[in-house]
This record gives sequence, structure tokens and C-alpha cells, in this order.
Amino acid sequence: MDEPGWQERKIDAGGVTLHAMEQGEGPLVLMIHGFPGLGYSWRHQMAPLAAAGFRAVAIDSLGYGGSDRPAAQHCYTADRMNAYLLALLDAYGADRAFIIGQDFGAQYAWNMAVRSPERVRGLIATIPYDYDMAGRAMLGSAQRLPPGAPVPLEAASPDYRPTDRFAAMARNHFLHLHYFQTIGPAEEELAGRSAEFLQRLFHALSAQGDLWAWKAVSSQGNGYLDALPDAPPLPWPWLSEQEFAALVKGYDHPDPARRFIGGLNSYRTADANWEIGHAWADADVTVPTLFVYGARDPSFGFFPEWEERLRRRVPGLRDIVPIEGAGHFVQQEQPGAFNAAIIPFLRALL
Repeated sequence: MDEPGWQERKIDAGGVTLHAMEQGEGPLVLMIHGFPGLGYSWRHQMAPLAAAGFRAVAIDSLGYGGSDRPAAQHCYTADRMNAYLLALLDAYGADRAFIIGQDFGAQYAWNMAVRSPERVRGLIATIPYDYDMAGRAMLGSAQRLPPGAPVPLEAASPDYRPTDRFAAMARNHFLHLHYFQTIGPAEEELAGRSAEFLQRLFHALSAQGDLWAWKAVSSQGNGYLDALPDAPPLPWPWLSEQEFAALVKGYDHPDPARRFIGGLNSYRTADANWEIGHAWADADVTVPTLFVYGARDPSFGFFPEWEERLRRRVPGLRDIVPIEGAGHFVQQEQPGAFNAAIIPFLRALL
């Protein structure tokens, strides 16, 4: 693997320290990963963005990699995350920036575009607006079900708190959204099997994977590794052994309970974020937006009717681009096609 062309630095982002990779000069492009992921997940975008005249910055989100990993859940709520990211822009001296988000990073990016639109020059997301697990599926703030109605088996909804919905879904089969809510079991299960867990999860979420195999697994007495299929040996077409080793190393931490704390606490703030999000649930996204997604992303099984609702609720939408041969990790699985989609969009907004 070639030596990376980027530099690394630690940045004070409003009381927390975030680790960043950066390359190039020009308008700031901030890339935010999800779970599982790291700033390293954007390795294929760094040099192309720099060559196109941008300052590419990929962070380890709070709780991941070289960034701070606080244990307290309240450090990861949507309002806190938005404040950290705005402080990061301030640290770079950027009044506005282009924001690219994947998975939880897309949730943070959509939030920035809605709650701080004056700071967002353009938005690129790989997960639909307000379909994150603490969202309302772009249906607005008003409840649609009468009091006492059965809890909907939906990951995103204006009716019932997220953990109520997750629990209802988990009565039918294993569901990580529910499993991660309890402090302790996931930390204990995953900490000693980090590499195995990450390899299985990366594959299950990829275009070749089978995330929904969990439908055959009961929630009772089972953990996530019981629900995730085995993964083929590395290398894969989109992930080398060296790249995977770098990702595994990025999750290591002397305290086993904090190896995956960024992801776990992002799930555990679902109810808090749903309450916080009520004030913004009827807001449309007006900043220039490009939606780029893996055409075989298995997570889209959680997003019914996403395209029609996205076109209605995102008046700033410029285009929707499916990337063939890509799953959840679109920027890693098909980096050439992903870069070919995002760079013209960014250049057009200069």
C-alpha cells in the first residue's frame, strides 16, 4: 500500500479533541463516517479531492479512532455533535464548508444542513434524510397513529420513541438497534473479538453481504456475532488485508468498553435525538444537495418510500445517483464511481 499523501492532526472542537486527516488546499470538504468506519474510510477520496482544488478533511468522529472517546452518552447527542462539527469548521477558519456524510455521518451532515444551513456550502449524503434510526422518515413532527395504537415495526417514524419501535421489531428477530441499547452485553461480546466482528459486519453491509440473515435469529440469548454470517477471507475486491488491519487498529483502546463506544453511544442516544429532532422535523433541506448511494446497500431495507419523500422534502436536491456494485460503504466499494459523482457537484458550487 502506498504511503498516504495526507497529514494528520488533533483539533480542539469545542471541548473534545478530534483526529483529522487532511490533504490539499482550497474550499473545505469535511467527510464524516459512520459505524463501522473511521476517517480512514475516506482514504480513496483524499487525493482526488486535493487534486480537484479542495482541502479534504476526514475525521474520526467522537468515540472513534484517534479522537476522544468519552463514555457518557450525553456527549453524543445530536445537538452536541452539531456543536462539535461547527467548532471544527471554526478551527479550520471556514465560514462554510462542503459536508459529506455516510451512515451516522450522513445523519450529522443532514442535521448541519437543517440546523446550521449558513455553514453548509453543499451537502452530499449516502443515507436518506430523516431516515436515520432517530428520525421520523421525512413524515414530519405530527403523530399519525391514534393513542394506544400498536407500536409500528419501523426504524423511523413520528409515532413512538425509537427504543419502543426497536423493541417491537426485536420480538420477531434479532435487531442490533435493540441489542445495543443495554450497556454491557455488546461491550463484552465485541471487545475481545474486534477483528472478527468488523470483518463480518463490513461484509454483511457490502454489496456481496447478507445483513438480513438476522431475520432467522432470535433476540433471546443471542448477540450480534450470532446474527452476522461468516465473512469470506480477505482480501476482497474493495478491501485489502492491510486496509482492514488499519481499520481494526483504529478501533483498539486500552479500555475494552471504549473500543466501539462511538457507535454504541450513537445507537443509545436514539431517544434523546428523537426528542431533540422534534423541533426540526418539519424543516426541509434547502442547501444544494447530492444524494449518492450504493445500489445494493442492504440498510435501505429500513427506508420505505425514501425516494419520493426525499424529492419532496429536499428542495435543494440536485441529483440522486445510485452506484452499481456498491453496498453501504459506497465510497470504499466503488471509489472511482463515487468520486466521479461528487467532484463535478462540488466544482459546480464554487
